[in-house]
Amino acid sequence: MNPTETTDGLGETVTLGQAKALVRAMAHEQSLLLLSPPGIGKSESVAQAAAEAGLPCRSLLGTQIAPEDVSGIPRIVGERAVFCPPRILLPEAPEPFCLFLDELPACAPDVQKAFYSLLLERRLGEHALPPGTWVVAAGNRTQDRALVRAMSSALVNRVVVLDVRVDVREWLGWARGRALRSEVVSFIGFMPEALMRPVPAEPVPFSTPRAWASLARALDLAAAAGVLDRATRRALAFGRVSAPDAAIFCAMAEEAIEELRPLGEYIVAPDTLPTEPAARWFVLCRIRELVRRRALHEPLAGRGGPRELRRQVNRFLECLSLELRFALLVDLVDHWAEAGADEVLLDSLREVTGLDGPR
Repeated sequence: MNPTETTDGLGETVTLGQAKALVRAMAHEQSLLLLSPPGIGKSESVAQAAAEAGLPCRSLLGTQIAPEDVSGIPRIVGERAVFCPPRILLPEAPEPFCLFLDELPACAPDVQKAFYSLLLERRLGEHALPPGTWVVAAGNRTQDRALVRAMSSALVNRVVVLDVRVDVREWLGWARGRALRSEVVSFIGFMPEALMRPVPAEPVPFSTPRAWASLARALDLAAAAGVLDRATRRALAFGRVSAPDAAIFCAMAEEAIEELRPLGEYIVAPDTLPTEPAARWFVLCRIRELVRRRALHEPLAGRGGPRELRRQVNRFLECLSLELRFALLVDLVDHWAEAGADEVLLDSLREVTGLDGPR
């Protein structure tokens, strides 16, 4: 396995919040490398952790540095050559700071080699970093198609590698704290899988936490300028996030469907389904899609064991009108049966045919 390929079920992962806590706890002694798909907020998280600790954050971008930017440039002192480290790595004032090595996996091999002593010994040649200095690196994985190079085993062995995953609850808390545009926050709360999509094979927009935050800001700017209309919203959405997500997001915004709950709440409490036809049908279509993907358990996670989930699924279907129930069941009878809805399926058959049978 390539050292940069440490997710997809092959290793343990942490959320961005957990990674941030580990940075604060360990980065003054041990170098950390945060790996994740692009756009989940690693750089901002490191900067926030440093700010909270009262440390200035100095960044180096791996794709834009040469080996001498790390080891320094030699000068002659007497009869010897002395290497002078760059100011960003070793400022004149011997005060601790946060050194953030962004896109470390994208560095050329000779640049990665130049970081060896820095990552392990906190040293640049004969110069030691000020005590208490943090060393944190970040980057993407090879499967993310982000110009990542293979990292040497010597480099990987000098850092603590943290595989960082997207956590929807964390992001929603962050978004609400930033007063992010309401329809974006509502959309992700209702359709959490849209927050992070796999990196596409083609260079087209795709959904990431960064993309959604950027789209929210773009919509704010367009609205403030008085140019936000249906066509502009669609152009901005399709130009920033995955096309299927953009289409559903725009449909929700155009129908003014904002105050939707997470799907699990509607399944557990069917009486809370929207009364407005477009919103109600939208929710039911999303539930149908979950059943089609055999993922109905996802919005119900943490609400009980298999028996309780089965009870909730049957109760949900029973509370619907026959018309809506059959709209959900059509072509998906086997999928609903797998989800535990066999009781309602039988009752619905009796109701339609008028036939009675063993109960």
